[in-house]
Amino acid sequence: MKRLFFSLTILCALGLQSVSAAKPNILFIMVDDLGKDWISCYGADDIETPHIDRLAKGGLKFHNAWSMPQCTPTRATLLTGQYPWRTGWVNHWDVPRWGVGYFDWAKYTSFAKVMKTAGYATAIAGKWQINDFRIEPNALKKHGFDDWAVWTGYETGNPPSNERYWDAYIHTRSGSKTYKGEFGPDIYCNFLIDFMKQHRDEPMMLYFPMALTHGPLVPTPDERNATSSRDKLKGMVRYTDTLVGRLVAALDELKIRERTIVIFTTDNGTSGGLRGTVGGKRPSGGKASKYEGGVCQPFIVNAPGLVPGGRETNALTDFSDLLPTFAELGQAQLPKGVTLDGKSFAPLLLGQADDSPRDWIMALGHGAGRLDEKGVRGTRDFADRVFRDKRYKVWLGNKPEITALYDLKNDPLELHNLLKSTKPEHLAALKKFRGIIDSQPKVDGRPLYRPRKANPWDKSINAQPAKEKKPRPKRDRRRQRKADQQ
Repeated sequence: MKRLFFSLTILCALGLQSVSAAKPNILFIMVDDLGKDWISCYGADDIETPHIDRLAKGGLKFHNAWSMPQCTPTRATLLTGQYPWRTGWVNHWDVPRWGVGYFDWAKYTSFAKVMKTAGYATAIAGKWQINDFRIEPNALKKHGFDDWAVWTGYETGNPPSNERYWDAYIHTRSGSKTYKGEFGPDIYCNFLIDFMKQHRDEPMMLYFPMALTHGPLVPTPDERNATSSRDKLKGMVRYTDTLVGRLVAALDELKIRERTIVIFTTDNGTSGGLRGTVGGKRPSGGKASKYEGGVCQPFIVNAPGLVPGGRETNALTDFSDLLPTFAELGQAQLPKGVTLDGKSFAPLLLGQADDSPRDWIMALGHGAGRLDEKGVRGTRDFADRVFRDKRYKVWLGNKPEITALYDLKNDPLELHNLLKSTKPEHLAALKKFRGIIDSQPKVDGRPLYRPRKANPWDKSINAQPAKEKKPRPKRDRRRQRKADQQ
């Protein structure tokens, strides 16, 4: 009954005659390594992002939307609707580079697969990095995407694959190759626009995990003379805004803007020492941090024909909510036999509710969690994590015990640990969060450890037996050590 109600809501808003035509397009844009401190509608001091700001002014702007603190935990969470402790993607597994932590289509679901159950045409452009396309060139098809143009991630033993910007190394249905002299973000954006043109008469699920603004910092086509790291980052942020404007303009030109839900967000906070300022102050943290500056992201939803504009919300949501939200908006079937951690907030987007269904949200990752049985990339069973409700936030270390309590209303920079407070409201908050924590496993899940067949480029597999070395006199060994030191 609930799903029928929202189907009728979308149908009336669009003034269309069939349920299939009423399904909205969804364009999900996710920038890499950029916090609120570089988005002007969130108060950034040192930049203007007019196209993104217009989306916020004409749509719904979130203040409490959480990602994970790192790249691949965020991506796995939004793809699956499941928390990293369930899937095992609790840290950053750089799959093409390390050869571990493979995102297996047989083991994990994806929102692309879900949306295809409702007849959506699906496409991805930008950054993937959680499969090695040398092992399975059609991995993205198996994950539910009809078409793709993505940077492969750095493939060990293949130096050209390191390039995501100038001379970008990009994987399409035709294979992987270098696009000499071209700027990768332009290729990704143009690919999506071409896909829109081809599928304008059917519902589309478009996923744009941008390569921008992750390092290496480079001059963009609009600011080729930028030299300092900060000037390059500013140029990359401005080019991000330009691409957002280009995509929105394409939607207008194709006359599908009013039935396209555009979502703009980022995968984690700003990297390293490049954080910007809001009101003259730097955020409490950045990339890989579980402070708000690392996990609380810009999140804007805009669709003139569907999402009432001019709104801001303190509703709680995290990236596990995206799959069920997409499914409800598109009338798609949720995967059977899969436990989802997220909850749909489609009613909030459509103006049918004033809040999300979430009473708490979670972020997890960085520096913890098991991956390989041989001890590769982390050995802890329980990854660091944080939980929050609308007022309070708790931190956990490498075991399920609360190490800090913060009042985000009065202490947004998380400076004053209230863990030892005896005030009734603080004790009540701790009791609430301990109940949430106790409901979760004490040991994180584990991802697929290694690709399912040997990599021909793996030197450890193809190495020749070492030649037996004859012992050398002590004098020779001392001489060699001295030479090595020089």
